[in-house]
Amino acid sequence: MQYSPPFGQADLTNCERELIHLAGSVQPHGLLMVLSEPALEVVQASANTAAMMGLAVDDLLGRALASLGGTAHERLRRLIASQDLSEPVPLQCTLGSGHSPGCFEGSAHRHPGGGLIVELEPSPPADRLSHDQLLRKVSAAVQRFSAAASIGALTDAVAQCVHDLTGYDRVMVYKFDQDGHGKIVAEVRDPRLESLLGHHYPASDIPQRARELYLRNRVRVLVDVHYEPVPLVPRLLPTTGQELDMSLCHLRSMSPLHLQYLKNMGVTATLVVSLVREGRLWGLIAAHHYSPRHLRHAVRAACDLLAEVISTRIAAIETYAHAQVAILVRRLEQRLVEATSIEGDWRLALLRNPRMLLQPLEATGAALFHEGEVLTSGEVPSTPELRALMQWIDEQNHEPPFACSSVGQQNPALESLTPTASGVLAVKLSTTRPDYLMWFRKEQLLTVTWAGDPHKPVIGDSPLDLSPRRSFAAWSELVRGTALPWTSSEIALARAIGVALVDIIVQVHAVRLLIAEHQLVQVRATVQASREPVAIAGVDGRLLFASDAFSQLVAGSLPPATLDDLAACFTEPAQLRQALEALRTAHQPWRGEMALRRAGLPDLPLGVRAEIVPGRDGTLLGFIVMLADLSDTQRAAAARRQLELSLQPVERDADEVIRAILTNASLAAMDIADGPGGPSVAPLLNEVEASTQRATALYGRMRLFDED
Repeated sequence: MQYSPPFGQADLTNCERELIHLAGSVQPHGLLMVLSEPALEVVQASANTAAMMGLAVDDLLGRALASLGGTAHERLRRLIASQDLSEPVPLQCTLGSGHSPGCFEGSAHRHPGGGLIVELEPSPPADRLSHDQLLRKVSAAVQRFSAAASIGALTDAVAQCVHDLTGYDRVMVYKFDQDGHGKIVAEVRDPRLESLLGHHYPASDIPQRARELYLRNRVRVLVDVHYEPVPLVPRLLPTTGQELDMSLCHLRSMSPLHLQYLKNMGVTATLVVSLVREGRLWGLIAAHHYSPRHLRHAVRAACDLLAEVISTRIAAIETYAHAQVAILVRRLEQRLVEATSIEGDWRLALLRNPRMLLQPLEATGAALFHEGEVLTSGEVPSTPELRALMQWIDEQNHEPPFACSSVGQQNPALESLTPTASGVLAVKLSTTRPDYLMWFRKEQLLTVTWAGDPHKPVIGDSPLDLSPRRSFAAWSELVRGTALPWTSSEIALARAIGVALVDIIVQVHAVRLLIAEHQLVQVRATVQASREPVAIAGVDGRLLFASDAFSQLVAGSLPPATLDDLAACFTEPAQLRQALEALRTAHQPWRGEMALRRAGLPDLPLGVRAEIVPGRDGTLLGFIVMLADLSDTQRAAAARRQLELSLQPVERDADEVIRAILTNASLAAMDIADGPGGPSVAPLLNEVEASTQRATALYGRMRLFDED
């Protein structure tokens, strides 16, 4: 079992496991109290209560909140009655008796082990941004984000809007890659500061525990990096005898390692806002200031709201990109089907035009491994090298597709491939044979600009010299033996092309069953093992063959012997019979949606596709019938209707901000629903609904600051 060092006792060898959520102290610009329920007595508090509210912590412990004077007790009781407090909820109140009790703003939430955590900061004096001005800025930002058509345009808008809203010296947008490394993709800064745009930061700069907390606590503020931590009294929570879990505390002290990291950069104050996509950390908005800076709670709430809107827009943009991928794949599929019917071999058509295959993926070469043959296009390694590469990829335990930007580094035995195939992207085309389509990229010398030398995390031998990375001067590294990494869009395109080719392969093999009886055994095995529900019928309508997937799909009915029997398996057999008759007479393909009867189960919605198979002399050889489960498509449609219904009640009484949020949600829903479909669409629409509801709730909480 790995040892997890207590807060403040980690070094660079074990900072990944530091218990940063058990900090046991707070930043000094606010106070923290833990109250028992239901009595609301103070059982734990930060040691700075004397400076904050004129009452020493020892005198405060054990006292009821009601005895402290002011409106805190009444306001907290109201929150308890109206909110579940599973996450921090805004709280404005006064504390103290007499003519001038202290005015505070902050939040309250329920501790997992019981009791309420109340965090309060002295209410700041009125600043340059009034509440109405803040709402107008939020509304304008939401509208600007909704208009962004690309990730680049969106992140540029995010950096500018957050800079205008918060006034920090530098605002950056980080995007994380699949390995956890961060890159600054957008920046707005004071002209006196050197630009960090395009700089990379190694994944080790943000430990995994910190990333987990970024998912739970979406907005974090550091007022002054040189602060002295204020301990909690007593150290252990009396009700549990354990350290206080401060995961959701805004005032929680930061790790000394992180503070040293910021000091090395010369940064004094920070704001970090999480950008979350499908439950994962997509990136961060990071704001730096070079003198102490406090951000009032209303502005933090606005940043939290904007982050939800940004995440929704990211989902819409990336899903729309996948929709464009689907269009490219459909065009490719159409060309290959046409070539198959004319020439009898889709493989030559695939590789004949290098531009069609290579340009969409910015590849320099490609190879098709199919039924023991190797066909190539563009610049590729030798055939023996290609077979060795294919065997190595086939042995890897990976989620398809296989993507690698440095084959030689991952397998030194294949280093000779580096000049022509340093990068490889491979999709598997068969479940029974090592059939692959692969794209290659040449070696490309890369100059990566890091914010400091990533290979030197420690300077000096003395423990007192411990620092994350002392120098943050731009450090360039020349990377050899690697190609440009494959982007997520390129990987999605490769996956979609692979799926289309699998579909084409099934169709071609189905045709072969009709025109080449001597190849029946081999072709039958291929079709039988496919995941496509496909059946073949002769000119007389008699079913000659059905794949296992097809048979399993109609297993609830009697095994059909003819197309007429197949029609009887559906709830409206006449519709399919009429379509099949037209297919026989007019020789036109047909597609439709029907419901399959299933004994003891609900009817199953299916897409039915019937194709004619002409012979080379123009005579009709037979038909191919393919089925597709439409359950996920209908769930996506239902999710969209649910989203539309959930937005209607809010829209009637919406003000400008709410209308902007709803417009953003509607645009996101349209982009997602116009995507390629499949099982991922319904969860994405549900995520848009949940995100919109949370953004609306956050806006409602913002309005609480305007109650007084």
